[in-house]
Amino acid sequence: MQRYIFRRLLLAVATVFGVTILIFVAMRILPGDPLEMIFGENIGIYLLTEKELQDSRKSLGLDKPLVVQYLSWMADVGRGDMGSSFWTDQPISDTILRRGPVTMQIGILSVALSWLVGLPVGIVAAAWRNSPIDYIARFFITLFMAIPAFWLGLTAILCTVLFFSYKPPITVHQMWTDPWKNFQIILGPSIVMGIGLGASIARMARTQLLEVYREDYVRTARSKGLREKTVMWRHVLRNALLPVITVSGLQFAFLLGGSVAVERAFSVPGLGTALVFGIEERDWMVIQNLVLLYGVVFVIINLVVDLAYAVIDPRIRYQ
Repeated sequence: MQRYIFRRLLLAVATVFGVTILIFVAMRILPGDPLEMIFGENIGIYLLTEKELQDSRKSLGLDKPLVVQYLSWMADVGRGDMGSSFWTDQPISDTILRRGPVTMQIGILSVALSWLVGLPVGIVAAAWRNSPIDYIARFFITLFMAIPAFWLGLTAILCTVLFFSYKPPITVHQMWTDPWKNFQIILGPSIVMGIGLGASIARMARTQLLEVYREDYVRTARSKGLREKTVMWRHVLRNALLPVITVSGLQFAFLLGGSVAVERAFSVPGLGTALVFGIEERDWMVIQNLVLLYGVVFVIINLVVDLAYAVIDPRIRYQ
């Protein structure tokens, strides 16, 4: 087990290192110079001479070799200093601390809703396979897997505004300061993303349950005279849930990144909205650090899922 954990930790560190390289290179080759947008001759808000532009780049360290810039960025991140926005001059770490909990709450609530909806649907579809109930369940599973989350979010907003005249809060309200307004902020995106994830959970649960149903130990349990309900809960469901747990963990990581479009649709003041604003304004310092945060969180969640899977299924440790 220790060797397995050590290998996974080494792989996680190497993956994070590769992520930092990709982000750094991508931000240097993508078009759009934030200094030109702020101080440029044609579209800049404030006009500076070429010498003043060069002085601004020098103050930001953009005149140094790329290797030096990368090492300087890593040193700043290691100290917890992620720089400031070009436009608002607000520290990026403050933005993460203020908006991050909202995005995290949306992800957690989405996964919880997906299990509450998806797992029962998958169990019912597998228990009554090839019946009208199964066909109806599979229809809705396919439907909600095909509908993009941001489109469903826009439709939900349109319906609530037109028919109920409801407008959720658009400012940041933390759970520990105003729980009710915080719940109003995260409820809509959580339901929208939870439906799509719930469809994936239902499909995975149905497939795994039907596969486990064909195992020899299930036939042996039935031949012993156990009731179908007992066979389902004691023998089938426990073994079928292993892949579902894995998918849920990975989907939770994807939700943090996929919440960008949904947060934008709901105007939720989370990290996704901050990232969209950074992209629109070519604020590459914000983009660079937020994308790094998403990448690190995804790697950590993937590592936790691998370790949890090894604890549940000891056979994984020896692979």
